[in-house]
Amino acid sequence: MIVTLIVLCEVGFWVLLAAGLALRYVAKKPRLGAAVLLCEPLLEVVLLVVTAIDLKNGAEPGLRHGLAAVYIGFTVGLGHSTVKWVDARVAHRFAGGPPPVKPPKYGMARAAHEWRTAARWIVAALTAAALLQAAVWYVGGDGDTGSLRMWQQKMLWLIGINLVIAAGYTLFPKQEPKDRVGAGR
Repeated sequence: MIVTLIVLCEVGFWVLLAAGLALRYVAKKPRLGAAVLLCEPLLEVVLLVVTAIDLKNGAEPGLRHGLAAVYIGFTVGLGHSTVKWVDARVAHRFAGGPPPVKPPKYGMARAAHEWRTAARWIVAALTAAALLQAAVWYVGGDGDTGSLRMWQQKMLWLIGINLVIAAGYTLFPKQEPKDRVGAGR
């Protein structure tokens, strides 16, 4: 049931996003569109409550509970930036908005962009790890929490990978090609 609910939450996220943007740009009701977009976090609250009830009713902590925590963490860390990304493209395509800003390609500007991206992923992973730890404490010493600990290890790996990528762009910044000036002719 939890895996089905995770899938429904993901589908619900995109349905609410589409509905909110349609209200904002097609129906010209930006406040109503914003209100619909603000309903999205309710999906994660429902998932969190159902997961807690499942564990409280004696379910053995497993892959599905860890996946629920990771899904919620990723929504917290990446949901807002995803909504902004899609909103900028819909505004440009359907409402005459400016073209979406592309990330910088070179130098320290690119490194700063990579650190901001890493920060979002780290927030997602830390949120998931905190929820997983709360689930471990919630289950207590009587349950097998190995699968939840496994998810925590994966979140640590995710943090490490993002730090390595961002540090790589900082220590070895990509330089703009010298021949770029004449390449467009």
